[in-house]
Amino acid sequence: MELRHLEYFVAVAEELSFTRASRRLHVVQSGVSSAIQGLERELGAALFDRDRHRVTLTEAGRALLPEARATLAAAQAAADAVAEATAGLRGTLSVGTMISTASVDVPALLGRFHEQHPGVLVRLRAMAAGSADLAREVASGGLDLALLSLPGEAPAGLAVRQLAHEPLWLICSVKHPLAGREAVPLDALAAETFVDFPVGWGTRAIVDRAFAAAGLDRQVAFEVADYRTAAGLVGNGLGVAFVPASVARELDGVARVTVSPALDWRILVATSATRRPSAAARAFIAELLARR
Repeated sequence: MELRHLEYFVAVAEELSFTRASRRLHVVQSGVSSAIQGLERELGAALFDRDRHRVTLTEAGRALLPEARATLAAAQAAADAVAEATAGLRGTLSVGTMISTASVDVPALLGRFHEQHPGVLVRLRAMAAGSADLAREVASGGLDLALLSLPGEAPAGLAVRQLAHEPLWLICSVKHPLAGREAVPLDALAAETFVDFPVGWGTRAIVDRAFAAAGLDRQVAFEVADYRTAAGLVGNGLGVAFVPASVARELDGVARVTVSPALDWRILVATSATRRPSAAARAFIAELLARR
């Protein structure tokens, strides 16, 4: 089994298209198809279901994907170790991030890291599905590390370290009865209509847990995937929303209210608990932790 064949397999699995995979790999499509067919013959199982309209992973393909990613990561780590010893850090680093990372200034961090390690190509992915998807991608090997927010204990397969934390604040219309108050108890919000973010976002998980722990139900009438849209809905009196305090301070046209008990939003860096981070990942994490 050649590493090149595994690389082709991962590209097709992630793109779910032989055409897009061939473009990504800069290899003719027939070469990608031939490599996949050879890999399937060697393993004795079909890895993809193919028809004229789509490509999907078979059960065997889904089983192979995390192992293929781990094998490629190990090979890259070995190459990185040699490169680091001879010519400084090199290679590719895949980093996932939330839309907002509060006091963790990701662009500034990337700028410093590039200045110190110009031989490392950083691929940054912001995932609209939120922290739950970021966690799954790190655990499966799709990302080397991610900046995310998770309530409670880290999921199996992940190692996490806290970078920062801040409270969630409630935002409401400036005409809302709560707008003149400095703080409100959580149970006073049970009858409110909420604007919230998709299931899987860290903020959504924190709020859902807090209401469940208090034995309260709430109505989420609007789900959006960015803070500005949420603020627009809230500002027009369509509901209230919880957002990180640093975000709330920057939003116009809404009132800000603290909540008791406070809802703590933690910003974490997550890596695989089963795979050793590459030299580039370790250097990136060291830069993150140094700037806390």
